[in-house]
Amino acid sequence: MSEPTDRRYGPATLPRSRGPLSAAVVEALRRPPYDLPADLGVDLDPADPITDEDLQLTLFLCYELHYRGWFGVDESWEWQPTLLALRARCERVFEAALRRLVGSPPVPAAGVAAGLGELVAADDGPALAATLQRRADLTQFREFAAHRSVYHLREADPHSWALPRLGGPAKAALVEIQTDEYGNGRLDRMHAELFRCTLDRLGLDTGYGAYVDVVPAVTLATNNLMSLFGLHRRLRGALLGHLAAFEMTSSLPNRRYGNGLRRLGFDEVATRFHDEHVEADAVHEQIAAHDLCGGLVRVEPALASDVLFGAAAGLAVDRLFAVHLLDSWAAGRSSLRAPAPPVLPPEVPLVTLPAVAPPAPPALV
Repeated sequence: MSEPTDRRYGPATLPRSRGPLSAAVVEALRRPPYDLPADLGVDLDPADPITDEDLQLTLFLCYELHYRGWFGVDESWEWQPTLLALRARCERVFEAALRRLVGSPPVPAAGVAAGLGELVAADDGPALAATLQRRADLTQFREFAAHRSVYHLREADPHSWALPRLGGPAKAALVEIQTDEYGNGRLDRMHAELFRCTLDRLGLDTGYGAYVDVVPAVTLATNNLMSLFGLHRRLRGALLGHLAAFEMTSSLPNRRYGNGLRRLGFDEVATRFHDEHVEADAVHEQIAAHDLCGGLVRVEPALASDVLFGAAAGLAVDRLFAVHLLDSWAAGRSSLRAPAPPVLPPEVPLVTLPAVAPPAPPALV
């Protein structure tokens, strides 16, 4: 089986398994659809579901079938009943862990927008953005970009699942945000394309899903969280809350990421993705909190607690992600998993982080 003609847009190559459950799914996806064993995953009980490599990869394997699919995998697997049943078992474990992690944030009397503001103000996540701005070396910045590529190369797609599930003011607000994310219909302005340019400047692979095989469970969890919320109508409030928290905490970190790249000598092509988010997300912050989430709750008041749960869960898992990177670097080790040969197809090499020299600093004038 030959490699796709344009790896930039997917589908990605199946990653290697990380435990018995993901091994069973990878092996199944290599074959035409068939019924999986009924007891597969019934005893699933990881100590920490959010950082469990086998669970998070299993979820990611299942979720990706609803996005670009997997290279060489029969597309009928997307709706295979026994695979969906396995996914549901994994989702129950993952969602329960998220609810244990953040509890049920109370809805303040001032309303859901005020509640979102309180969650963001109370967020005590580690200073990953400040580290990347001031101290991170090129290797560390490239690792960060590899982690983030899993989401940014399909940026905005998980939140678009909400569009057909909304009406009225919330739908109008989401369309306004997503239109910006997708570059107002211009390929060169799509945020995913801007990040692809950043990857290229960093000497990294620009293929869709190129680094899925080397990112750890916590990185997959930041993506699985969005897919969990997006693929379940009952969690539409949580999905909008996640997006609001995402937008409300984006502007300053992206300014720092851009400045970090400039410190390392990169040009405006490399920083454009981050620079674009400094302006766009400052506007999106207000739309997301007041028009999107506020608009939803005005129509469906019962979803207010779901909105705050989604925001809190997103902030908490992002905090775990940042801790993983900073702890790894402080210990002098990579934040990525060691690369290994691919599972499918054997003639498509696994992309690893290539060694490149840092760019020359800009000339002083």
